[in-house]
Amino acid sequence: MSQTPPFDPTDPVALAQALIRCPSVTPDEGGALALLESVLAAEGYAVHRPVFGEPGTADVENLYARIGMESPVFVIAGHTDVVPIGDAAAWTRDPFSGEIADGALHGRGACDMKGGLAAMIAAALRYRRDNPDAKGSIAFLITGDEEGPAVNGTVKLLDWAHRRGERFDHCLLGEPTNPAAMSDMIKIGRRGSLTGKLTVNGRQGHVGYPHLADNPIRGMVRLLAALDAAPLDAGTEHFDPSNLEVTTLDVGNPATNVVPAQAKAVFNIRFNDVWTPQTLAAEIERRLREAAGNTVRYEIAFQPTNAVAFLTQPGPFVAMVGDAVEAQTGRRPALSTTGGTSDARFIKSYCPVVEYGPVGKTMHQVNEEVALADLVALEAITHRLLTTYFAATAQA
Repeated sequence: MSQTPPFDPTDPVALAQALIRCPSVTPDEGGALALLESVLAAEGYAVHRPVFGEPGTADVENLYARIGMESPVFVIAGHTDVVPIGDAAAWTRDPFSGEIADGALHGRGACDMKGGLAAMIAAALRYRRDNPDAKGSIAFLITGDEEGPAVNGTVKLLDWAHRRGERFDHCLLGEPTNPAAMSDMIKIGRRGSLTGKLTVNGRQGHVGYPHLADNPIRGMVRLLAALDAAPLDAGTEHFDPSNLEVTTLDVGNPATNVVPAQAKAVFNIRFNDVWTPQTLAAEIERRLREAAGNTVRYEIAFQPTNAVAFLTQPGPFVAMVGDAVEAQTGRRPALSTTGGTSDARFIKSYCPVVEYGPVGKTMHQVNEEVALADLVALEAITHRLLTTYFAATAQA
């Protein structure tokens, strides 16, 4: 039988502080999921802790919890794993102390995303305490593998739940979506990500005898220029234009008088809903073929990706989230698809998903923090959203 936590879990600051004190650096559970299991079980949730793994990866602990047996099922999703702290000496405070100072909660994961997750859990618990007989169900999908390879976390947890017969209607994911204030931004989609590794082959030789060598750098410059010569697209209604960035360029040559044998580059494309990974790779290959002609010898390889572009179409659910934010903050948030990838890319295959969470100014940084006022606001926004969501269900 789970023990009652030594604090009120409907207090978002107290719950976030307790989570930060768990050193759950990917893939270590660090006590964070055990803490949430005790919190949720004490509130009447049925809690499961599946562990997933596969060869070449670390086993990862996850958590699924649900209260209620009726539809609709409102899902709150998130992760308890955090990125490494880096240089501990660079931190002003112990990154796992959960210290409160200057109106903020400090520590690794404060805004990404233990603070957001805690506020949403606190709101859900308060809602059920106030409405014990409410129709509908609330479920939690919480992983320990979002900041890592993301192969033994949400993607497998969703499949596990689906095979058990669980069905979801809508999902709120608590990533730190707001750039500067809690009224700024709701994410209704995400760009995809595709990484390519380009190798140009030449012939090593003495720089004083260039006719005996073949410098691959010239070919690499030509190919990269071709990839960047024309925009991939002009963007869509809800997405910016797709963007290609060269992230590494190297010939591995320590000598100044030697023509290198190879040049290697890596590029990453954040793409919109014009493309799939397959169609985008085909376009990149076409551009390379045309630029290379019969003179540049090259190889291109694309890393496997599960990061595809997706969009939750604006509609009643998106509007409901916006209404809750506006009612609390006084300002309507923008709808956005910017930023990196998130576990929403997996959830979207099971139900509509929207992302909304704390201000993300310090995520992954030294001295990560979240304003106490933002946690309180997020709890109030989530509580308002749940109230409106299930009230609409009761009237339907």
